[in-house]
Amino acid sequence: MLSRHVVVVQLSGRKGNWWITHIKRKRYKNCSSSTTCGAFLLTMSLPSSIVDHSLRDRIRRIAAQVGNTPLREIKGISGKKGVSVFAKEEWRQLGGSVKARAAYAIIRSAIDHGLLTEETVLLDATSGNTGIAYAAIAREIGIKVALCLPENASKERKEILTKLGVDIIYTSKFDGTDGAQQVARDLVAEHPRKYFYADQYKNDNNWKAHYNTTAPEIFEALPGITHFVAGLGTTGTFVGTGRRLRELAPSIKLIGLQPDSALHGLEGWKHLETAVVPKIYDETIADQILEVTTEEAYDMIKFINEKEGLLLSPSSAANLAGAVKVAASVDEGVIVTVLPDNADKYSEVIKRII
Repeated sequence: MLSRHVVVVQLSGRKGNWWITHIKRKRYKNCSSSTTCGAFLLTMSLPSSIVDHSLRDRIRRIAAQVGNTPLREIKGISGKKGVSVFAKEEWRQLGGSVKARAAYAIIRSAIDHGLLTEETVLLDATSGNTGIAYAAIAREIGIKVALCLPENASKERKEILTKLGVDIIYTSKFDGTDGAQQVARDLVAEHPRKYFYADQYKNDNNWKAHYNTTAPEIFEALPGITHFVAGLGTTGTFVGTGRRLRELAPSIKLIGLQPDSALHGLEGWKHLETAVVPKIYDETIADQILEVTTEEAYDMIKFINEKEGLLLSPSSAANLAGAVKVAASVDEGVIVTVLPDNADKYSEVIKRII
């Protein structure tokens, strides 16, 4: 019988990037064939071995600052007595937008799995709001953030990110967030040990955040909901909230919203026919896709400011405009949408409209 020497290689790493941390050689007797005596046995050290427990405690301590936003009835906007329209005021949480939910879930999962530590830089592509949410959370728990941001992002978003200490990597305004994603992927390929790539457009924690929080909050407040309406950007809000609401209320109608063309002023939204469709998007969820024009959103900004005293962002106004379109098509119903953020970061646009 032959004697076999097996080299045991221990690897550590994250997100598919592994490096050797330990090598040892073992001798096994009674090797039955010469063809197997040269085999290599790889034993991997799972990412849990590098979990930062202090960081894990810190991310849990700020959980109460995310979610549980108010649900506001927009009275009279439907023009029909039997149709009510409600909207979640998502800017009333850490970071000032709906993106706090996804950012928190992505960061918490990465910490829990040892993918993100104080020495690692969180990297992602963003049109602004997710980046601000990452940065606000990062300031609270003590991690570093780098963001690939299209150069035409609003002045306020750039200023906020700078004040929060983010390393901003500006990308072409012509390529939008699709181009920013490619820049982020290139950086990760060049420096795999430096970055944790959050990848919000592919990260399942994006939609799961809404599955686990947004949808239950809505259903608890409005168990009689008949329609859920939301714009499509990363698609996390629509996919996660819609998927869970359908489980809770099987007869619900789920309506996705998109711009009417590739050239639009609805920051964060995607025209799915011409853009790179996010990996987390599930086309089977929507019962219907409606289009909203930039002009309709701007008109809604003026209308809702006069009626409710609210100054909304273009995407929030577009969601309301979409909800009104749905209201026009039914005689009875309880329609819910989300207001991703208010107008605090859009002064240049608001000045042109109001």
